[in-house]
Amino acid sequence: MDGVVNVFKPGGMTSSDVVVRLRKILKTKKIGHTGTLDPEVTGVLPICIGKATRLAEYLTEQGKTYRCEITFGITTTTQDAYGEILKQESPHITEEDFIGILPGFLGAIQQIPPMFSAVKHQGKRLYELARQGIEVERKPREIYITSIKLMEWVQEDYPKAVLEIDCSKGTYVRTLCHDMGERLGCGAHMSKLIRLRSGPFRLEDSVSLASIEESVAKQDYSFLIPLPQVLDLPRVNLSPQRAKAFRNGLATYISQIKEAETIEECREVQVLSEGEFLGIGIWREQTLCPHKVF
Repeated sequence: MDGVVNVFKPGGMTSSDVVVRLRKILKTKKIGHTGTLDPEVTGVLPICIGKATRLAEYLTEQGKTYRCEITFGITTTTQDAYGEILKQESPHITEEDFIGILPGFLGAIQQIPPMFSAVKHQGKRLYELARQGIEVERKPREIYITSIKLMEWVQEDYPKAVLEIDCSKGTYVRTLCHDMGERLGCGAHMSKLIRLRSGPFRLEDSVSLASIEESVAKQDYSFLIPLPQVLDLPRVNLSPQRAKAFRNGLATYISQIKEAETIEECREVQVLSEGEFLGIGIWREQTLCPHKVF
């Protein structure tokens, strides 16, 4: 059993909880997720099965889309709705004020990871230190925000904004919400979050754990996405003869390739033969070199 399952993660479960549950349903040991979602966050959580676990590094690199709700005037220890309140004061801000700061959060920006995060400091997770009341200096990281769309604005004592955000991997949306509040001078926290997309996997195509369990009981594995469909990489198709050479670690010249998309120099590609996924190759000097063979 090899492929990826686009799981809808419910609130109240950790990403590891989802993996444990799916391992029992599918009766398989080779399984892993492609990026942690906080327990209360819902949405798309791609789970790799079998050989697909070797592709996890490629899937985690892909962009994400989130829908979040920001509440202004309230800051918390965790930058979301589940921490202790640090400050609460009804702010005097408008929708126009908020729209005015958004361009400053687009493109490549620096972000300091929150203390309540899985980032490591001297071998320990930051959240472990935070729970002990310890705060350490964190280095800013570059992230990339492709787009921010204001979907809704609610003008009340503590105004709320609903956003859809396209961003790079490693983006902490709750920190983005916190930083927006700081920019406005009133503070803010992320009050809700759902992941709409992770790479090619979208919310509308995701399946619940209950649905997966029902399908398995009927011997229906149509929820399992095959390997050739999970990577956003150019494709190279080889003849059966060159497929054998690829598996043996031999390079293939452009004149020997059956079919290939336009490929940039030194670009990773996915390699197939008659519909079968063979692995990942690197395109270098008009030559296909094996990189990760399945």
